[in-house]
Amino acid sequence: MRRMKQRPFWPLMILIILAVAAVVSMQPQKRGTASLTPSNSPERRNQLTVYYLDVGQGDSEFIELPDGRSMLIDAGNPENGGQIARFLDTQSIKKIDYLVATHPHADHIGGMPQVVQSIDIGSVYMPKVSATSRTFENLLSSIQKKGLQIQTARAGVTLLDRGDLKAVLVAPVGSGYNDLNQYSAVIKLSYDNTSFLFMGDAGAQSEKEITADVHADVLKVGHHGSDTASTEAFLKRVSPRYAVIEVGKDNSYGHPAESTLKKLRRIGAEIYRTDEDGTIKIQSDGNNITVEEHVPGMEEADASMRPAA
Repeated sequence: MRRMKQRPFWPLMILIILAVAAVVSMQPQKRGTASLTPSNSPERRNQLTVYYLDVGQGDSEFIELPDGRSMLIDAGNPENGGQIARFLDTQSIKKIDYLVATHPHADHIGGMPQVVQSIDIGSVYMPKVSATSRTFENLLSSIQKKGLQIQTARAGVTLLDRGDLKAVLVAPVGSGYNDLNQYSAVIKLSYDNTSFLFMGDAGAQSEKEITADVHADVLKVGHHGSDTASTEAFLKRVSPRYAVIEVGKDNSYGHPAESTLKKLRRIGAEIYRTDEDGTIKIQSDGNNITVEEHVPGMEEADASMRPAA
């Protein structure tokens, strides 16, 4: 009997492998997972990257600019200083070109003295306000020891302006506030067709006084989502696609307020919270925005770098 000639099996196997690989590559990335990418990676060139650092009940945002420079807005509580310094080290950051202390409250500037001591600093911006706390005095001392000059943060000041990349202060507008939160330096950062707004702890009074254009794709919600900030009128002016609330889990202040969350939902904002989502990374290529949650780095901080109790 004549035996039929068998066809080779390996071409079929190759086709199957290629088909499986194509299907896997098309699957969406699992939400809430991410990994650190070296600062010199091609993936991070021409990207604006904002890390909303999980510092518990406090604020800190680290920003990598498309031109390779960097900005740090606030630095959480005193115990967060070492964590932030370690995070910057894991990101291969050697210098903070723009350092902004929004206002002299410990949950915003507490970790800043240790950061100032651990890395080169370019320009320093702070609102012109007096405070007598030990935390504030420690920050002023660390700045003085480095021989740095403090530039006044107020509405109308431009931090940087390089064509499609711009950072301007839109508050504080006034002075003589009884509430230190109203002195908060509010920054609008624009990159090509995308924009970010950082509110510090600015409340309703500051929001009402701001006359600049505050429309932004991403809003760092003021005062940890407190009901003393984020008025309906202001949120409509900002009209963010994404809202980030930096807040500690089970905090005693009741932040974020349910009323604030409802207002954000009503304007259609997608809400992210550091107490639920950990450190949040938001990237822009100038046109498109991506969001990643639970970004590693802060929780891996070397305990030896934290200040002694």
